Amino acid sequence: MPIISAPQEYNEEDLYVDLDAVLGIPLHLKCEGFNFTGSVKQKAALAMVEAAEESGALTPGSILVESSSGNLGVALSIIAASKGYGFVCVTDSRCNLASKRLMNAFGAEVHTITEPAEDGGFLGARIAHVRALCQEDERYVWLNQYVNEANWQAHHRHTAPAIARAHPGLDVLFVGAGTTGTLMGCARWFKSNRPGVRIVAVDSVGSVAFGHPPAPRMIPGLGTGVRPPLLDESFIDDVVMVPEPDTVRMCHRLAARGFLFGGSTGTVVSGAARWLAEQTDGGRLDAVAIAPDLGERYLDTVYLANWAQGVYGSDVLDTAPRPLTSLS
Repeated sequence: MPIISAPQEYNEEDLYVDLDAVLGIPLHLKCEGFNFTGSVKQKAALAMVEAAEESGALTPGSILVESSSGNLGVALSIIAASKGYGFVCVTDSRCNLASKRLMNAFGAEVHTITEPAEDGGFLGARIAHVRALCQEDERYVWLNQYVNEANWQAHHRHTAPAIARAHPGLDVLFVGAGTTGTLMGCARWFKSNRPGVRIVAVDSVGSVAFGHPPAPRMIPGLGTGVRPPLLDESFIDDVVMVPEPDTVRMCHRLAARGFLFGGSTGTVVSGAARWLAEQTDGGRLDAVAIAPDLGERYLDTVYLANWAQGVYGSDVLDTAPRPLTSLS
């Protein structure tokens, strides 16, 4: 029986959903949403906070500040509350209302950027706001998830080895790309320890991470308007780009079978399904995808019919499986 005294002490590493039994997709989905912060970001958040404490950058009286589209902000708000730090999350208008309310409940301030920067979009504008806050008050400590080595190291230390233990015959791992902390931590570990495992990055159409043109994106989590400094494509075997309507459809397909996952998971599963369907060797692969969070924080967006149809069109909720077309 686990007994904890701080919320960040518990993280579920060993729960998978067999999507072959659920949707006919030969894929095991690693569920990262069953911890006290509700997402895979708990690992990176804790690792970055502890690294800042060890370096002396974070001391009693410090105020954490970070740019986040939601999940990292929630994780940091919980850890900050547990450790007694202040926290300011700089987000933008795409952040789910539920995530903002959660951060407020834990005592965090939420600054919402409403106008994108000419260079770098909303992310560029968020980072500029963080820099301005740090210049105004020396108590602010910016962890900077976009360049912080502790971000990917957390997944190199925990996530990848856990997947390897559960799937000793793993052939392919699908990981969503945001800051690329989860992606690079897993990719580096497998290339060093199990080089035969193929690493497939899944990104949202409109993201510039892998050199594709920028375009508006409405679902927070995956994708970026600035190339991630942590990204090293030499560790990546393939990239799949997923349009947001496909994300919404996959989320609703999963919900129709009783599994409520977040938007990032819908993207990753959609991309993995297409990639697996395009394999022509005829053999069955041992495949795993990482589900970053659950779906409760998306009830006002992805799972709200009026919102989804207003953004993507009336047919976006047609969840019948469609012909899989290549978009990489």
